[in-house]
Amino acid sequence: MDIQKVLRQEKKYLLAAEQGARLAAKLEKVIQGDPHNGENGYMVRSLYFDTLNNKDYEEKMAGTEVRRKVRLRVYDPEDDFALIEIKQKQGGNQLKRSMKISREHAQKLSEGDYSPLTQYKDPFAGEVYGILNMSAYIPRTIIEYRRKAFIMPENSIRITFDSQINATESNRDLFSQNLLFYPVQNPWKVILEVKYNGFLLSYVKNILQAADKSEIAVSKYCMGRAISYSNLQMV
Repeated sequence: MDIQKVLRQEKKYLLAAEQGARLAAKLEKVIQGDPHNGENGYMVRSLYFDTLNNKDYEEKMAGTEVRRKVRLRVYDPEDDFALIEIKQKQGGNQLKRSMKISREHAQKLSEGDYSPLTQYKDPFAGEVYGILNMSAYIPRTIIEYRRKAFIMPENSIRITFDSQINATESNRDLFSQNLLFYPVQNPWKVILEVKYNGFLLSYVKNILQAADKSEIAVSKYCMGRAISYSNLQMV
């Protein structure tokens, strides 16, 4: 089983939806669109895991220098596979590693049964299995959103526009067609993510610099957990 490994810098910005549409239109003229984009981008759905004491959530909110996120990801509830991923913050870089697992195994993981990971020979599967069990991780929340992406092979550049960000903690079935989501982002806002290894090419940098944007550090996982976490602290 091939492991995908990407190490790059990652910056996030908050844009007005109208401005995001204009910026995306400019990028379309000079950068290749993700082949999955379609007319309105594509869906991303992730199930995030966290420890019993919410370690990953709290470290992200505290800005801890070295931290991680563990998640399952699909792009369509009808998919016959999912990606198990670990995303780690390492100084100014983000390291993301991912591996395909079967739909059946992903459903087991979403129920808190991590034993299917022992059926994969790759050491990454064993590492994820160890983290989930030894640190007492449990399935926490599902985040779903629409993404429009642009890619360049040079310096592993990837620029994405994420909107319609929703979450649910009432059902952690990653493949369900009937999830009851609630919005966690202003519908008139878009999150711009700029990812690259080394440096941005000058003409891409110039297009992005023309946008009126505010850099943000919040993660979609934290956005989805904010309400329930606040209620938990009040108990």
